[in-house]
Amino acid sequence: MTLRKIAVLSTICLFAVGLLAGPALAFKGVYKVGALFSVTGKWSFLGDPEKKTAEMIADQINNAGGINGNKLELIVYDTEGDATKTNLAFKKLITQDKVCAVIGPSGSGTTMAIVPVAEKYEIPLVSCAASYKIVHDEKTGKPYKWVFKTPQTDTMAAEAIYTHMKKNGISKIAIISVTSGFGASGRSELIRLAPAYGMTIVADEKYGGKDSDLTAQLTKIKGTAPQAIINWSVGPTQVVVLRNYRDLGMDSIPFYQSHGFGSRKNIELAAGAAEGVFCPLGSCNIAELLPENHAQKAVTMAYNKNYMDKYNEPLSSFGGHAWDALNMVAKALENVGDDKAKIQGYLENHIKGFVGQHGIFNYSADDHNGLTKDAFNMVVVKNGDWALAD
Repeated sequence: MTLRKIAVLSTICLFAVGLLAGPALAFKGVYKVGALFSVTGKWSFLGDPEKKTAEMIADQINNAGGINGNKLELIVYDTEGDATKTNLAFKKLITQDKVCAVIGPSGSGTTMAIVPVAEKYEIPLVSCAASYKIVHDEKTGKPYKWVFKTPQTDTMAAEAIYTHMKKNGISKIAIISVTSGFGASGRSELIRLAPAYGMTIVADEKYGGKDSDLTAQLTKIKGTAPQAIINWSVGPTQVVVLRNYRDLGMDSIPFYQSHGFGSRKNIELAAGAAEGVFCPLGSCNIAELLPENHAQKAVTMAYNKNYMDKYNEPLSSFGGHAWDALNMVAKALENVGDDKAKIQGYLENHIKGFVGQHGIFNYSADDHNGLTKDAFNMVVVKNGDWALAD
């Protein structure tokens, strides 16, 4: 091969490498954000859509030139829904990966396991889990300084359910809940708020997260003749309880699920048993049902289209939690850079009127959730899909 040919080939190779490396070299720097999701394991129905959503958003941001010319590097770890693994991964993100903020985890229990770590290391954490305890320090009565969350609280969900029940003349109810952090928190709020809404709880049954038959608990409930039943759980038990409820011929008793039911996959898995079931959901679940002048119409419709185009599957509430979390962190990065203290300050003081998938967020020093019960829509399963409830 002649020197001329070698020189030409070298030039072509360098040009090709430049094309491949061009987008990366165009960025001024890197903003590192961590993500903790239950991608695999029994809580994968939470973490899988969260991971997919967060990665989609990061790609969209970087394809548009990044954040003020800086690349957004999303570092995702799978917690498998395990508190110990979550703790270790969180510390790795802080001490080794040197991230400036973290979104997730997926569950209330795993989030509560790392709240003390976020406070100790002074790093912004925007959880994708529901329990109000995540942003409520019972010792001070105020939010933890470094911890925020995007899902509506179990308090708001209980209020939405009770409001709908009261509107429909229901006052004698039975509750059934899973013995997990999510279930226990929801149960306590149902009990606490019942008197204020004129609700009398005639049965209070529990079950384990791996139980495959809830006939015994439902039979006890049936004997108390409630006007309605509320189930509070996530995962397969939400489907099990519906099938057992139908098998026992309890169809005449209205059935309510918590906001943890927010995935069309649950309707599909129930194979008809979910028909007529009520639950409170965020707007992203029902984007196409929102009126054209609804404040969240544009963002929810865009997310639905982008997600379905990319992954060819319907989105769920859970992916919407990650959408809200990462977009708010990105907004902070755009305005104050990757200084952790400044990100905390921006989230707390400047997230006002932020139009998200689950509501209009207004964070403050006294409120690190930033939503009200109006962020929920009461829906009913009709003809195998969501519909707005009367």
